[in-house]
Amino acid sequence: MTELLGPAEIRALAAELDVRPTKKLGQNFVHDPNTVRRIVDLSGVGEGDVVLEVGPGLGSLTLGLLATGAEVVAVEIDPVLAGRLPDTVAERGGAERLTVVGADALRITADDLPARPTALVANLPYNVAVPVVLHLLAELPSLTSGLVMVQTEVADRMAAGPGSRTYGVPSVKLAWYGKARKVAAVPRAVFWPVPNVDSALVAFERGDVVWSVDRERLFAVVDAAFSQRRKTLRAALASWAGSAERAGELLEKAGIDPKTRGEQLDVHQFARIAAAVG
Repeated sequence: MTELLGPAEIRALAAELDVRPTKKLGQNFVHDPNTVRRIVDLSGVGEGDVVLEVGPGLGSLTLGLLATGAEVVAVEIDPVLAGRLPDTVAERGGAERLTVVGADALRITADDLPARPTALVANLPYNVAVPVVLHLLAELPSLTSGLVMVQTEVADRMAAGPGSRTYGVPSVKLAWYGKARKVAAVPRAVFWPVPNVDSALVAFERGDVVWSVDRERLFAVVDAAFSQRRKTLRAALASWAGSAERAGELLEKAGIDPKTRGEQLDVHQFARIAAAVG
């Protein structure tokens, strides 16, 4: 059984590397083995999976993922942490199934990785969580599922449905790829340093919907619809369509009431609007 990292090991590693967790990189290290086991269990990954982990840090979650028999590709932007991770794993077993890629997850492509990942499991830096997930889903069609730890407010937005107070751009764009759901809360005490926000786990599965409209065109409609959230779609989409009158025509063509607000539409209705351009 793989030995996971506890509070003493995390602090010893940080001291050895002279690592001081920074807000800029969103570094909050999980130091509770039971939390790691819970995340890994909820992710459902195992032997035969290629797991993409973003921001492995000192290796807490990495060790838990390797313990399942899965291969792990860890993308770490901090060169000091990226350099130490293989040694940390080698000391505890599973190093032959780990590849560390020193890179910014917001810029990686499939060609940067040694294998095609099937699952994303990560404790994501909270300030870039949604952009990272959307970028990876766009760049890596091999990703079919994921479980990410994010700030609770972000989790709510990622998993929200139409009509919800938290429904917005992240909700719709994630829905383009598949179904997202909030699965569990994570207490603050399992992190070092202790964050000043609550955390939660969000799971998602890529859907098999074949869209008849270009993703970028649909995303442009979504961005415009929520840029002026309180306005009707006829008004909010005026700049996107060229005029409020043209926006109204496209909405009617798509079968959408021009007086509707963006927060009331699901991704399929946004797709109809984008397709109405012809």
